[in-house]
Amino acid sequence: MENEEKREHWENLKELFGAALECEPERRAEFLQHACGSNHSLRAELQSLLSSYDKTSGITHHPWAAESIENVAPFESIGPYRLLKKLGEGGMGQVWLADQTSPVHRQVALKLIRASPLDTSLLHRFQAERQSLAIMDHPAIAKVFDGGTAPTGQPYFVMEYVAGLPITDYCDQKKLNIHQRIELFILACEGVQHAHQKAIIHRDLKPANILVVEVDGKPMPRIIDFGLAKAIAAEIPAGTLYTQPGSFLGTPGYMSPEQADPRAMDIDTRTDVYSLGVILYVLLTGSEPFDADAWRKLPLLEALQQLRELDPPRPSARLTTARERSVPAAGARNTETRQLVSLLRGDLDWISLKALERERSRRYGAPSELAADLRRFLNHEPVLARPASAGYRLQKYVRRHRISVATAAVVAALLVTFGVLQAVQLRRITRERDRANRIAAFMTGMFKLSDPTEVHAGNPSTRDVLDKASKDIESGLSNDPELQAQLLHVMGTAYMNLGVYPRAQSLLEEAVRLDRQNFGSSNPETLGAMTDLAWTFNQQGRSADAEKLLRETLDIERRNLGTDNRTTLATMLSLAVALDAQGHHDQAEKLGRETLEAQRRVLGPDHTGTLANMGNLAAYLAEQGKFEEAEKLMREAFLAQRRVLGPENLKTLTTADDLGEILIDEGRYDEAEEILLPDLETVVRLLGRDHPEAALVNYDLAQLAARRGRRDEAISRLQEVIDHGLTPQQAQAIESEPSFAPLHNDPRFLALLAAAKQHLATAQSPN
Repeated sequence: MENEEKREHWENLKELFGAALECEPERRAEFLQHACGSNHSLRAELQSLLSSYDKTSGITHHPWAAESIENVAPFESIGPYRLLKKLGEGGMGQVWLADQTSPVHRQVALKLIRASPLDTSLLHRFQAERQSLAIMDHPAIAKVFDGGTAPTGQPYFVMEYVAGLPITDYCDQKKLNIHQRIELFILACEGVQHAHQKAIIHRDLKPANILVVEVDGKPMPRIIDFGLAKAIAAEIPAGTLYTQPGSFLGTPGYMSPEQADPRAMDIDTRTDVYSLGVILYVLLTGSEPFDADAWRKLPLLEALQQLRELDPPRPSARLTTARERSVPAAGARNTETRQLVSLLRGDLDWISLKALERERSRRYGAPSELAADLRRFLNHEPVLARPASAGYRLQKYVRRHRISVATAAVVAALLVTFGVLQAVQLRRITRERDRANRIAAFMTGMFKLSDPTEVHAGNPSTRDVLDKASKDIESGLSNDPELQAQLLHVMGTAYMNLGVYPRAQSLLEEAVRLDRQNFGSSNPETLGAMTDLAWTFNQQGRSADAEKLLRETLDIERRNLGTDNRTTLATMLSLAVALDAQGHHDQAEKLGRETLEAQRRVLGPDHTGTLANMGNLAAYLAEQGKFEEAEKLMREAFLAQRRVLGPENLKTLTTADDLGEILIDEGRYDEAEEILLPDLETVVRLLGRDHPEAALVNYDLAQLAARRGRRDEAISRLQEVIDHGLTPQQAQAIESEPSFAPLHNDPRFLALLAAAKQHLATAQSPN
């Protein structure tokens, strides 16, 4: 029992000693008072250790310390690394600039840990940093070259030396404007997202840890110092990454509210989103959301409490209230104060505050989501971030002052008034937005309610709403042809996603005509409408017409937008589909591979367009009998879409059907049925029996039944296809489909075949 108590005392002492070393020296007394409470003997032991540690440059002789605590000392060289100068020092150790002499000669950054038998948490976090960096490979993350142990037993690792400036300093020196700063910041977000995909949280993101270097004349961020990283999945061996609950790890001003909460045990990727939000705030305004200098004057616990309870001001409001900072901030962004405030007001205010939400559930879920909203801002698209409602602000106010609210009715009345004032303020902000863009964004958002790829449940009144709205657009906006064309394009896309291709075609044809008339054939609006129109041709069995229009579109895009432009890539994807539909499977495969390589480079591996093309390419391979490669690629696309888009998204459901079709061709009937039956149930539940996707899944299930000799089921499913959404492609293929050969002597099949031919003749009729 006595030994157990000593062991617990020893573990507690080690934990507190490590946490105290992380605090600034002037804050240690306050930390010890909070951590030790009334345990005066524990506090005395810790003070003795810390005092001995400081006086002897890190060597202590506690009576029951098995080894001495050695401070990091400079070496002339460690193996092939000759130390040149110290670049920095932190709670974990020192970073040195070093010359590597073999097997290559280059300058590197060498990181040494401050070894200590008591402060084992530092050793764990050092090992975590080495492991974290070793498994990451991204141009925005500093590379790890080597690692080992110095002659004194101190562990070290060697990483890329980044001779750059902190991202905020670089932007100010180069006088980058807001759009240029956001482009650079997005690259940093992509690096952090890569780390999260490798199960690593940085936990100490700040400008000093995002350095900017120029590569071929273009700025590129390099993220360094993963010393506070934390494992968030089982990809890293158990015990490799370590964080100490209850320790305050991070940098004041940039740490998230949950990091400032000693009770928090579930730090996740959204803590990095918060820190990125602070960095974005500084890039936009030149100052942090909260006054870090004022916080440093407060007691530690009070400063951390404020971080957990206060909401940051809007970036535009920050510049308005801090006029002494606004003029130099505007100058560093190559603009005037009034223009800078106007640019930040609205979308950038909303994006920044969403990243800085105290409640993680209201924050962006990942750096990629933050980056995506910033791209929408750059592309003049509606952003997903929205200002908190008056009710939500009121709820947070009540939560902070619940005692006063419970005891004084007058306070409740004041809170109601506060909520009303907030609502009035929000309405005023909304009125200040550009009127034309506001109308377009609102209408676009409304029509997306009918898009099964955006919502995940059917709406019985959607078609009625669309029919009425499309007629109103055609007749009521003739005096504003530019807006009319834009909304016709949106409406056409909505009908297309519902599978109502003839109506989609007529709306898109009019949109293309108006766009050409107003903007010319090379305008992005025109090109986008042309690509969508070609898609409706393809879905109606007019793949030759689709190919002709897509080649015209692609030729214009390559000349005017470049081969790596997002619009160009989308057109290449559609052209490959049109080629495949005409039986040119080898040409479709070649173009699909070229497009996929560019998409992974430009859009990223998890972009919806990239995942869609993976499925398409798998289909082209299957058409040529390359089933093994086709199945592997299709399964990869399916699993990625389930993760990125969700299991009930239309794109995910379509890819599940395609995977089932490949499994049928491979003769793996049980596996195919296990995928296709749940897929059909979900499609019918969400989109209805008349949606083309339901017909596609039923068609594949009919093939499966015919191959297994289940004639009645095959006939029944083909009848379902003809009654609810037979596509022209199916109508053409049903007679020649090898799976249905055993049914050719069945009178029921012959009747279905006649109905399919009649259906095809009606679909191809010019009327």
